[in-house]
Amino acid sequence: MKFETFIARRYLASKRKVQFITIISFVSITGITVGVAALLIVLSVFNGFTGIVTSILVGFDPHIRIEQKGGIDLSSYKTIVSILSKEKSVTGYSPFISGKGMIISSTANKVVFIKGVDDEKVGEVSGVKEKIVLGKFELKESHDVGSIVLGLTLADRLGAIVGDEVAVVSPYAFSGAITPFSQPTTYRFKVAGIYESNNKEYDGHYAFISLAVAERIFEKQNIFTGIEVRLSNINQSNNVKAELLKKISGNIDIFTWYDLHADLYSMMQIERWVAYILLSLIILVASFNMLGSLMMTVIEKRRDIGVLQSMGATQKSIVKIFMFEGLLIGAVGTALGIGLGLLLIFLQQTYHLFPLDPSVYIIPAIPVEIHIIDFFTVAVASMLLSFIASYYPAKRASKIVPIESIRWE
Repeated sequence: MKFETFIARRYLASKRKVQFITIISFVSITGITVGVAALLIVLSVFNGFTGIVTSILVGFDPHIRIEQKGGIDLSSYKTIVSILSKEKSVTGYSPFISGKGMIISSTANKVVFIKGVDDEKVGEVSGVKEKIVLGKFELKESHDVGSIVLGLTLADRLGAIVGDEVAVVSPYAFSGAITPFSQPTTYRFKVAGIYESNNKEYDGHYAFISLAVAERIFEKQNIFTGIEVRLSNINQSNNVKAELLKKISGNIDIFTWYDLHADLYSMMQIERWVAYILLSLIILVASFNMLGSLMMTVIEKRRDIGVLQSMGATQKSIVKIFMFEGLLIGAVGTALGIGLGLLLIFLQQTYHLFPLDPSVYIIPAIPVEIHIIDFFTVAVASMLLSFIASYYPAKRASKIVPIESIRWE
């Protein structure tokens, strides 16, 4: 063990002439511990909620969506499908036609997004069939009456239940209504099922019909709005997107699941950084306490510093002694903070210390999720602040003149 480290440890552990210095050191360690633990817990909560949001979105949305301005015609569709079938990461794909329309029930009407899908293939790219809470996801047509699947919130607003009939009017239906006496074309549907995705945007604004009926409603014969793709590994989305952009010619747009919700994730990331910065202030305040403690230690050990210098210790060695002492305080506080944070995260995961009302929320307790990178960044930030706080007292100690310090005593 180098003598600088040995002396730094002795200074930290030894009894002080001025007891106040020991108290400040203890407060510094406590502050760093609390700051590190709080940071880890808050970041883990953010990770937990991000994971919940992602599972909800990805459970309903495709991993990749391919679109083309003006729509994808049958020839382009076949070309894209042949490319998708050769991609190992692709587990399923399905065409869709979407647009806005008005749903009219016996008690209300609502403008929504209507999505025409392939009844057999939609399960390969979306989890909507698994979200059915009433009825079935069946998009059959019988006697000019189609089947429609509504979101739970949308069905509630329309006052519709499974088996009820509703009418759908698309913007194209008004193109023929050129006189005040003309009536727009309406399409009759029977509510086949009601889904709940736990996403207010979807549950309140999306309805599903068959692909064939959507072609008539939106006047897109053999032209698809896009193709939805499912992957074996969601983390490969960007790589697959890059490969498809190279292989598919034409003016196409490819969106990953993250691209489809970029604004939401950007907002969550901003909130995460704001929380990180605010909670880092706890560690910063503790670092200032440590700076004060080290400055008082330099004053108290002024004679010892002079003796060490007279015995041959260099200014560099004196700097190292007090830098090591500050870093030891930081390391102890950081280690205790990580331990405390891990303990509380484990208790929350196991025993749900902070439960949520299941009648209001879709999860039983505040979610937490550990990411190793968070522990690394928090530990680095804590040690960096400790390093900065230690530097000034260490430099002041190295500037002490040996003869004056010994004579001063």
